[in-house]
Amino acid sequence: MRYDVIIIGGGPTGLACAISLARDGREVCIVERSPLETLISPPFDGREIALTHHAVQWLKEAGAWEHIPADAVCPMYTARVETGRHSSLPLIFDAPKDGPDALGYMVANHHIRQSLYTIASNSPRIAIRAGVAIERAEHTVSAACVVLKGGEALSADLLVAADGRFSKMRETAGIGAIIDDFKRRIMVCRVRHPKSHENIALQWFDAGQTIAFLPILSDGEDGSISSLVLTLEEAEIERLCSLDEQAFNAEITQRSGGRLGELALASPRCSYPLKTVFAHRFKAPRLALIGDAAVGMHPITAHGFNLGLKGQETLARAIADGPKDAGAPSSLARYERQHRRATLPLYAGTNAIATLYTRDSTPAMAVRRLGLGLADRLIPFKKAITGMLMDQGH
Repeated sequence: MRYDVIIIGGGPTGLACAISLARDGREVCIVERSPLETLISPPFDGREIALTHHAVQWLKEAGAWEHIPADAVCPMYTARVETGRHSSLPLIFDAPKDGPDALGYMVANHHIRQSLYTIASNSPRIAIRAGVAIERAEHTVSAACVVLKGGEALSADLLVAADGRFSKMRETAGIGAIIDDFKRRIMVCRVRHPKSHENIALQWFDAGQTIAFLPILSDGEDGSISSLVLTLEEAEIERLCSLDEQAFNAEITQRSGGRLGELALASPRCSYPLKTVFAHRFKAPRLALIGDAAVGMHPITAHGFNLGLKGQETLARAIADGPKDAGAPSSLARYERQHRRATLPLYAGTNAIATLYTRDSTPAMAVRRLGLGLADRLIPFKKAITGMLMDQGH
């Protein structure tokens, strides 16, 4: 079987890339290890994505937005950053008075995956091979192919690695990566609480822990629902995940200072290692890295998918503007140049902030409080960050 492009990985970025390329007239094959049932009905994985306006517009144009349930979309009006147990100088970002009323929209990752699969599976130019593993992949200056377990070979002009931040394709291609290990683990789950979240996303750098509360649309029952993102040492996260529900609720309420009232678990608990990744290169002969395989961001921004979406757009545009050959070196060089320029400052800046704001020494705490206070009074700075959070560009 021959295609223009073979995409390894059927996550949201891989699916989006296939849709973009198919809309440009390319024949695409997605190879995904997970069974087809997982693609059709992805399980809840705890991840909540703060979709920018640009991402929402892309999803609408692709036809995917209409497949996301309306009650799964929660507008985010304000983002609030605090440090310390009693933060008197928060950094607050509000949607501009002369623009959209929301900074962005919180949507669970599994809803995004399901909507994109719906579109991809109905595209005549996209073949989806689910539940299969790759025996080996080969990509040279002249050709690219993958051999599936069982011996079947698929060839293409270009392979696209969309297989996550611990990408096997990146590793087998001999592409190294900057991996920042924060020696922490993240637990994510939904919690119900009596106080309204007021559509505010909170990032709270407390002593010894980092907590985020992300607003989720109410399900009609009493109280509000938020996504809790808690960062602690690995052993502590493992302990919390193993607690019975009553003990868990009590400890999480205590850890959050009761700021939203008594918290009650409202979903499964999921956990992930806190490691960020920036590949040394985003390309090799007839190979492109996208999504977390290229840049795996720190989750404090909840913007990883937005960056992956912009990356696959950059790749698709570079291919469309290049020669007929999807794996042309000039197209891949253009993609790498543009995507590195767009991601490196954001990656480095986010990691620097995360490092500073997770140090609990007295000098670090003082610098954190001072920094938030100054930043909140710098109107141009706040406008720039607000613009990045919203990303209304199209």
